[in-house]
Amino acid sequence: MSLPWQAAGRRHEDIGLPAASGCRERGGNLKMSKITTELLLERAVPRSTRLRKIETLNLSKLQLKTGDLDPRLFSRLRHLQKLDISDNELVKFPNSLTLPELRVLNCSNNQLDDVTTLKQFPKLEELSYENNMDLTRNDDHKVIFLLQNLRLLNGKDVTKLADHVRQISSQKLTSKVTTYWEKNFRDQLPKDCTAEDVKAIRKKFLKSVQTHVIFGPSSLREFTRWRVKTIAEEFLESLLGQEENTNPELEERVDDEEEEEEENTESPGEVMEEVDQVISTPSKRKGNRSPAGSGNKRPRPQPNPKEIVLSPRKSSHLQDEPTPEKPRASNQKAKLAKPGQGAEGTQRNGEQLPKGQSHRRSSQLAEQQKSQEQDKGVVSLTPVKDLEGEDVILEPLHFLQCHSKSNSREDFKTQLWSCAFEPLLDGGTRKDPIVSSSRTVATCGGEAVCLIDCETGIVLKKYKVPAEEFFTVAWTTLTMVNKDNRKRTHNILAAAGRRGIVKLIHVTADFCYGEIKAHKKPIATACFSTSCETHLFTASYDKRIALWDIGVPDCDYNFKASQLLVMEAVSVPLRIALVPSCPDQYLLAGCEDGCFAWDIRLDRPQKNRPFEVTFQFPDEEGEETTSHRVDGLAFLNKDVVVSKSSKAGTIYMWSWSQSMEASGTACQRSAPAVILAELEWSPTDLPYLTLSTCPAKEYVFCGDENGSVWMYNLSNHSAWSTAARRKRSDKSIAATQILKWPELRANGEVLTDVLINNVITDPTFTYLIALTSVNIAAIWKKT
Repeated sequence: MSLPWQAAGRRHEDIGLPAASGCRERGGNLKMSKITTELLLERAVPRSTRLRKIETLNLSKLQLKTGDLDPRLFSRLRHLQKLDISDNELVKFPNSLTLPELRVLNCSNNQLDDVTTLKQFPKLEELSYENNMDLTRNDDHKVIFLLQNLRLLNGKDVTKLADHVRQISSQKLTSKVTTYWEKNFRDQLPKDCTAEDVKAIRKKFLKSVQTHVIFGPSSLREFTRWRVKTIAEEFLESLLGQEENTNPELEERVDDEEEEEEENTESPGEVMEEVDQVISTPSKRKGNRSPAGSGNKRPRPQPNPKEIVLSPRKSSHLQDEPTPEKPRASNQKAKLAKPGQGAEGTQRNGEQLPKGQSHRRSSQLAEQQKSQEQDKGVVSLTPVKDLEGEDVILEPLHFLQCHSKSNSREDFKTQLWSCAFEPLLDGGTRKDPIVSSSRTVATCGGEAVCLIDCETGIVLKKYKVPAEEFFTVAWTTLTMVNKDNRKRTHNILAAAGRRGIVKLIHVTADFCYGEIKAHKKPIATACFSTSCETHLFTASYDKRIALWDIGVPDCDYNFKASQLLVMEAVSVPLRIALVPSCPDQYLLAGCEDGCFAWDIRLDRPQKNRPFEVTFQFPDEEGEETTSHRVDGLAFLNKDVVVSKSSKAGTIYMWSWSQSMEASGTACQRSAPAVILAELEWSPTDLPYLTLSTCPAKEYVFCGDENGSVWMYNLSNHSAWSTAARRKRSDKSIAATQILKWPELRANGEVLTDVLINNVITDPTFTYLIALTSVNIAAIWKKT
């Protein structure tokens, strides 16, 4: 069952407790009540005459603060089984409420920032704490670990996830902690050690192990550190027997400082551990979270067990055409040829692995290939390193079939079109010395958008809109204010496609909070402004490029979008790019019938604008022409543009500044692009095989019709960007390396006719992602 994004309101879903009753002031607001014996007896359900007889208690909507919960009074509720304390102002629970029989707790809509005190309720089976702005998936994992009887968390069954969190992850972390001690600290402990020696080693080890033991996605780094600290302390206690000789207060201060640094390290797209079914993990709550029930609050769609799974087998809508209007004539159905004799490769996790088998790199799965091929329908992936050149070594990590139609293992026709790496949050991941770059990438194709952890290959999230075909995704980072007027930065993902509607998703919260009906025809591509985080450009098959201000959602996800500009094109825009040297002034677009630039300054009165300049390029006969499809476009640096024309089969490098100088000042003028060099590329005439750049490393990437990725290291040619005038070189530049497509087997047969529709790297060129015409997202890692 698919779960589409929703925008309709739903009532808040409680955990089976009756509605609150109590005195109200005029205007309908509840009067704040100090908890007394009389109040507890009155709010009992049914009303009671003795505290020890109360089994169900409703204390919701009383404006209660943490200090109002008197442990001495609550300790008399010996038989309390259900407690509703939602819609109050609690920051945490006091440590000694002593509710030994509590089984159901609803503390939604408070201000909780810590869940570890919930361990005092060991019999808790059902827990709901939605709409507590500061609680994250790290807290979900903490309560699952602490509460051994917990079955439902925020209305979701967490039984399967609990087994993983309490057993599998604990075993792996224990092994990692032990190995880390043996490798790095065992020899540092003197044979005749004193208490001071033990104390120093313990302090050093606890600090070091929390930094260096890594497990799972970076968004669960806080939980991992918390568990590693606990495991390390238990390990040291059993090993050294010196727990009482330490200074816990000092260590707590050190840990608090480290945790404060880690507070914002989460990458909102990375949210799941390595589990077979991760749907049971509740969503991270940032802002208003409303399951079924509350008419005055916006809902947050919950993932369906068939939607978010470890294995990259996901349903997606069949997409045979590169674009809604322009079919790719030469693109055929993916064929399955007989496997060739030769290299024995390694199997990758392109399909669901047997239960309990975790994702590993391809080099570690060779011995499992035979058993995997016996599982009918499993895609056997045999990646082979085949690089021309020695500058970069790329290790194949994962080949994921994560946009399949109806979860079909036989779907090798859904085309994948666009991907974008999630940006790092300021003050977050950058503070972690281990995680220097985002490794979460959003991919789109068919009716789904997936978030993938490049290192583990885990499909972290999947968003699906039936009858949609997504062509583009783009990220921005917004500063949002919660109900306590505290500001926090969050990554927002925009996704759009055939329906002409932009979906806005707060990925950390698992919530599509809104949509913009941007165009009446499909949206081919979109990008956010680099200077204003709320400005979004959308390019459509209606031959228009629109600039939108998407606004910033409030704590209830209310937002207001407005259209700022409309740029008229003479043909369908396929790729757009803001000019890095003047991102508020010019937008460049590669279109079906040429390359154009628009003036996008908002201080100009005209809201509908024609193009300013159209650029001329050599045709196949060497004559200058403005009429050719430009289906690849990106900036290598602030001045050098890299563009591809499907007709010429050549990638051009040209100067933006020099071309503009030669264009004059007239509106809708034509000017020859000042070409600096040509890059040799495939002679194919297939369209929509787009290119990308990695400016930090001065690389250009472009896939071809044979599944290969052409890589150009242009660091030796950086002088072009500063050259005043340079004659075009007659000699074209060959690819530095060509990354060959590996041998992939589906049902024992080789997967052929692979087109690379898109290829990108993260900003540091750590991971390379290739999206194909055969429903495979390929991930390599630079070593």
